[in-house]
Amino acid sequence: MKITEEIAKLKKENNAVILAHNYQLPEVQDIADYVGDSLGLSMTAARTNADVIVFCGVHFMAQTAKILSPGKTVLLPDAAAGCPMADMITPDDLRALQAKHPQATALCYVNTTAEVKALCDFCCTSGNALTMARHILRSGSEIIFVPDRYLADYVSRQLDHPFIVWNGFCPTHARIAPADIDEARRLHPEAMVLAHPECTPEVIRSADLAASTEKMCDTVRTSGATEFIIATEIGLLHRLAKENPHKRFYPASERAVCPNMKKVTLEKIRRSLAHNTFEISVPRETADRARVSIERMLEIV
Repeated sequence: MKITEEIAKLKKENNAVILAHNYQLPEVQDIADYVGDSLGLSMTAARTNADVIVFCGVHFMAQTAKILSPGKTVLLPDAAAGCPMADMITPDDLRALQAKHPQATALCYVNTTAEVKALCDFCCTSGNALTMARHILRSGSEIIFVPDRYLADYVSRQLDHPFIVWNGFCPTHARIAPADIDEARRLHPEAMVLAHPECTPEVIRSADLAASTEKMCDTVRTSGATEFIIATEIGLLHRLAKENPHKRFYPASERAVCPNMKKVTLEKIRRSLAHNTFEISVPRETADRARVSIERMLEIV
């Protein structure tokens, strides 16, 4: 029996749903029930009647799925698949920052641990960070934005308002340089350049549009352009090409590879379903508090 057939059989036996983040390996995306960004996948899984969620992504994503589906079993196929950005800020780090700015509102990027989300007032995604920040500023409050300094910089510039920023970043997106954009444009002069807001400010200024992965997918689908340079983790190009077979896609940099995202394999998914590994748990009090920051976001966006 092929491994894909084994996975399908185990999925049915366990009443499981398989989620794959946009940055996963092509073969992992191809066997998933849903492919998308981390929060969108978690919300989709919560609406299904599945008993088991296999999250092909990194640890904070599986935590978020557990927060939104506390009664379901959430599995992460590789326990070592973490997120360097999420690990750049601890609950103690955030508490210390909040103590220095007690009147500020804490806004956390979804790329954070459950423990950090539990300490924040609101959560946001790269797609709605601007909306969330604008909403908070209307109340007159200053914003503590954690952990991504580049996403914070992008939103801050859009609103022309400074934030209290943590010095975190995504190492994968930070590897994309302005010189990469220049070279890609030289090779593909007719291509539209889309850059993720986790990229450096210099790269974002070099792009035609700064966009979350889901906005990139929407833009490509509706744009009259037929060629695109994609400045984000290269895994997204598989989905873009699959959904838009008559358009062409080029990575801004071949170095934009997240090693943690590539840890999940078909064999690990099979093992996860067969042996219930690795189950994600979030303490109830932490999950309840973290859920509040997510629900507050959903009320606004």
